[in-house]
Amino acid sequence: MQKGIIALLSVLFLALIAGNWLLNHYLATPLLLESSSKAIRVSPGTSLTSQSRQLADEGILQWPRLLTVYGRLSGQADIKAGEYLLNPGDTPRDLLAMWVKGDVIQYSLTFPEGRRFADWLVLLAGTEKINHVLQGEGMDELLVELDLDVNHLEGWFFPDTYSFSAGDTDRDILLRAHARMIAVLEAEWQGRAPNLPYENPYQALIMASIIERETGAPDERRQIAGVFVRRLQKGMRLQTDPTVIYGLGDEYKGNIRRKHLRQPSAYNTYLIDGLPPTPIAMPGRDAIHAALHPEQGDSLYFVAKGDGSHYFSATLEGHQKAVREFQLKRRSDYRSSPQ
Repeated sequence: MQKGIIALLSVLFLALIAGNWLLNHYLATPLLLESSSKAIRVSPGTSLTSQSRQLADEGILQWPRLLTVYGRLSGQADIKAGEYLLNPGDTPRDLLAMWVKGDVIQYSLTFPEGRRFADWLVLLAGTEKINHVLQGEGMDELLVELDLDVNHLEGWFFPDTYSFSAGDTDRDILLRAHARMIAVLEAEWQGRAPNLPYENPYQALIMASIIERETGAPDERRQIAGVFVRRLQKGMRLQTDPTVIYGLGDEYKGNIRRKHLRQPSAYNTYLIDGLPPTPIAMPGRDAIHAALHPEQGDSLYFVAKGDGSHYFSATLEGHQKAVREFQLKRRSDYRSSPQ
């Protein structure tokens, strides 16, 4: 009797060892993929059983029931929805780990500095894999949909590269960009230079957007800021073309004319005192920093030289001379922004 029990236990032990070996062998055997990678999607609410069966039907996974049992026994049956990338060499164990961790495919979208909110909407609309849920066509409608504690959307989103997974919404991405702008603006405002002509961070954001549109040369941003800050402190009008262009909207066709400078607008800084009512673009951190740390000096004017940089003058006479040199006699390879 005792020998029979020992023999039975021995058989069970050997069977357990063999079963464990077979299971580990199965879990470590590559999936049946071709030479290229394959993207698969797990829909919300899909169970491990049904997803394993689906991959078996597609000829990718062998013995789906075995993976399901292993997942349940090991506490890995709760898989996350999303899009996953399977690569040659991936095993059932790798597959299950991806599903449980939610290690989904990551895409990226870059919002450049100096673009308007309308430009960002075009970028979002043209980006695949994003779930487009925003329906508003105007600024006011989108403001309601985004439910932000601001009065105007322009300028309130931080230019950066944002990662997202398939199914993330355009609203989610914009809210992340807004939260990032809030954090950057607050941090820069706390470290601002003294005696600036801004009543609040929003005015600094407006100034930063103008600086961003005036120059793409990093080493000029603080110089540009210095000119504008000194003009505000002296009660001079900013007289900056980018604000006029923003106020023209769709009327602007690529060339700013004298009639535009005489056209009344809340953004025409040739006619209004102080800052325009809102930002005119999305400024990056360097432009925000420049607005809050303007370079000291005496220049009150600047003009584009045609090589992407600007010539700065302290007097109107000097500025008019520079205009004659750089604007009225433009070089053949003239460009307003750096390459």
